[in-house]
Amino acid sequence: MSAAPAAAPARPSRRAGRPGFASTRIGTAVLGILGIAAFAAAWEVASRAELVPSRYLPPFSTIVVDVGRVVGTRPLAGEFWEALGMTMTGWSIGLAVSIALGVVLGVLIGSSRIVREYSASTIEFLRPIPSVGLIPVAIIIFGVRPSATVFIVAWACFWIVLVHVISGVADIDPVGDATARSYGLGFLRRAKHLVWPTVLPYLMTGVRLSATVALVVALTIEIVVGAPGIGKMIALYQSAGNVEVVYALALLAGVLGLVINLAMQALERVLLSWHPSMRDGSDA
Repeated sequence: MSAAPAAAPARPSRRAGRPGFASTRIGTAVLGILGIAAFAAAWEVASRAELVPSRYLPPFSTIVVDVGRVVGTRPLAGEFWEALGMTMTGWSIGLAVSIALGVVLGVLIGSSRIVREYSASTIEFLRPIPSVGLIPVAIIIFGVRPSATVFIVAWACFWIVLVHVISGVADIDPVGDATARSYGLGFLRRAKHLVWPTVLPYLMTGVRLSATVALVVALTIEIVVGAPGIGKMIALYQSAGNVEVVYALALLAGVLGLVINLAMQALERVLLSWHPSMRDGSDA
């Protein structure tokens, strides 16, 4: 009687050793929380040990209490929420304008190699102009009003979106485009099935970067020129010597930036769920 054939060795799973996308996100979140905790602990120790005079750097635990006062105790709370609304209004309108203009002009410029080549020098000349340097121009045109914030935010973010959209349109596969044309696909169908899927990852990267830049620019304008918003509130309390509230507002601005970034990442994952970069590694 012949011996039974040896069992075939188990085929190694392609999933082994490849952490999934979800687990990667969890690990990143844990590291982020640990980093924030370490920062808070270092802040607390530096203040309590008078490594930095506490009148300039109050303990982190004290600032946390002041954060609660700012968001939940009158009259500070009413002032803060009104300022937050003004900041977010300038942020959202400026970002929306930059996205709309960036997409339209990016598609027009990116669709033609000749236009890309002739416009490249102009874009590279205008793009490095710092948005803060245009604040005096905005004040002359719009005055110290929210429209000045919208203008500067739109300027700062427009170039980010434009460059990413141009790169996305230029990356469209010419073979795929020729094939679509040979099958008689019209402009709208090519835009839906070829242009949009190629450009969208580039666009979302530009939007995610622009969202945080827009917040920084909006706060800067409010601090420098006194346009309504959280930045103006920070400047007023700094002038009054209320260090604790200034730090509390700065922390809240940081939290706002974190929330915006996380929201943009979530939107990117939803809109690009079909894209390989967003797929779980366990699907391989």
